[in-house]
Amino acid sequence: MSASTAFVGRGASRFGDSATATARQVFKRGFALSPALRDGLGFTLLLGAVSTMGSAFVPVVIQRTIDGGLLAPGGVDRASVWRYTILAAVIVVLTAAAAYWMRLRLYRASESGLAELRVKAFRHVHDLPMLTQDTERRGALVSRVTSDVDQVSLFLQSYGLMLLISIGQVGVASVIMALYSWQLTIVVWLCFVPLLVSLRAFQRRMTTAYGTVRRTVADMLSVIAEPVVGASVVRAHAVEARTQARIDEAISTNLRANIAAQRLVAVTFASAGIAGGLANAAVVVGGVWLGVAGHLSIGTVVAFAFLVSLFVGPVQMATQVLTEAQNAIASWRRVIGVLDTPADVVDPGISGVALPHGALAASFEHVDFAYPGGGLVLHDIDLSIPPGSRVAVVGETGSGKTTFAKLLCRLMDPVHGRVCLDGTDLRDVRFNSLRERVVMVPQEGFLFDASLADNLRYGRAAARSEELLEALGDLGLADWFVTLPLGLETPVGQRGESLSAGERQLVSLVRAYLADPDLLVLDEATSAVDPQTEVRLSAALERLLVGRTSVTIAHRLSTAEAAEVVLVFDAGRLVQRGHHRELVAANGVYARLHTSWVAQSHLGGGSDG
Repeated sequence: MSASTAFVGRGASRFGDSATATARQVFKRGFALSPALRDGLGFTLLLGAVSTMGSAFVPVVIQRTIDGGLLAPGGVDRASVWRYTILAAVIVVLTAAAAYWMRLRLYRASESGLAELRVKAFRHVHDLPMLTQDTERRGALVSRVTSDVDQVSLFLQSYGLMLLISIGQVGVASVIMALYSWQLTIVVWLCFVPLLVSLRAFQRRMTTAYGTVRRTVADMLSVIAEPVVGASVVRAHAVEARTQARIDEAISTNLRANIAAQRLVAVTFASAGIAGGLANAAVVVGGVWLGVAGHLSIGTVVAFAFLVSLFVGPVQMATQVLTEAQNAIASWRRVIGVLDTPADVVDPGISGVALPHGALAASFEHVDFAYPGGGLVLHDIDLSIPPGSRVAVVGETGSGKTTFAKLLCRLMDPVHGRVCLDGTDLRDVRFNSLRERVVMVPQEGFLFDASLADNLRYGRAAARSEELLEALGDLGLADWFVTLPLGLETPVGQRGESLSAGERQLVSLVRAYLADPDLLVLDEATSAVDPQTEVRLSAALERLLVGRTSVTIAHRLSTAEAAEVVLVFDAGRLVQRGHHRELVAANGVYARLHTSWVAQSHLGGGSDG
């Protein structure tokens, strides 16, 4: 089976959206994908240790101040009090400086590392061909590159930092408490043992819960984005209520998933509070008892109370950190799932072949193609297209015309057989050479929210303004161009909505002209323009196609009539080929299509339909 089947639905990659990858595996893979996260990590952890130890040693200084200064055997020892006070101030300053430096380094490393991750994820999504992208909703893919990475960033910069500090505080506080009173230290730990044991089970449940939360966020973004982009369709068909109901359901689903996850959070946080209350009570009772028995000084009891707060607070915070960790792991797993998804179409890179300049010959050698999970949509296509020839591809809707064109441009790979240009299998051709030599103009050109000039330069990035104007003139579009309010700087709007459908198609054709390809694949590029513009474009295309090979998916009779060869598809099979006149004379699929075209032409008052 082709690699195109590797990403069917969500979570088909090694990590995907499933909970099969442990937290350790996710973190290991995530750090491997973002090397900047590890830059200077050792020194950052050292700063964290200094900050933690500084916080833990303040209670020790308090104990010494009370026992050796305020309650000294000969009365208040002012010199000792001042000495310990200054020492405490120095520790606080050093602790604050270490914490600041650690946080700054952590922010810098995390932002750099996650920028790497975001760029890699976006590039990989961009590299995934249409076949792969069509199996995943666009909003879900966008959420993986944006909100999921943001969730990881929040954890690493805030909760991850708190986790490091909390673990350090618990460790240092435990050691110092043990030095003061091993009996009270055991009592404190016994209060938290049930919570620590139960956290393992809660972690597994929260992993599942927050995986569901991240999926519902992606679904919600998809459901909301679609009607925003298609607002005109929603209004035209008066389906606002139905659309709003769909959005409301997606939001409600996300709300239910969040509430279910937060219930687990509430249980863990409350459990930590109960354990903390028990520990404080035990320390007060045990400390007083040991103090009365003469085993602990007053300063030691006070210091122990501070140390317990350094122990209890981080443990309670750890429950919140655990929650955010599960959220971050779920998000990180989804981003990794995208990056580990193999592309349908792989670039051979520098080891690939560069296509020669000049009109290209094309051939299909017993090609079969099937979309993932479906049957064959192209069956045993075997044909040759001579260099410089003009070919029209016709057939009813769903006959396989567009799939044929996509295979010719290597937007997809066949399941069986080979598609070749000048005798070279397209799978062996470098992408940069293929995209330079072969250009496809879709029926509906996509424009970006930028100026006309910026959109035209997608055909040739280095084109000067003078070259853009020359291209418009060569294609006979000067009359149209002068009607634009700002000329080349005219904004086209999001998805080109400031222009008409026909004008968007004009821009697509100018792009193709600027790209100067050797094989031009057109999905009836003139089908969306008015008759007058079509006449101009037909003349321009005539000049453009000289010396080039062209393959046009024909929706109009005039296109098929002008072609040197017509390929007729029916139910995924190439059933006829030849010149227009020959095929009309034969009693076959093309003759029926021709009859339908002629009938539409009469009904439309002379249009080709």
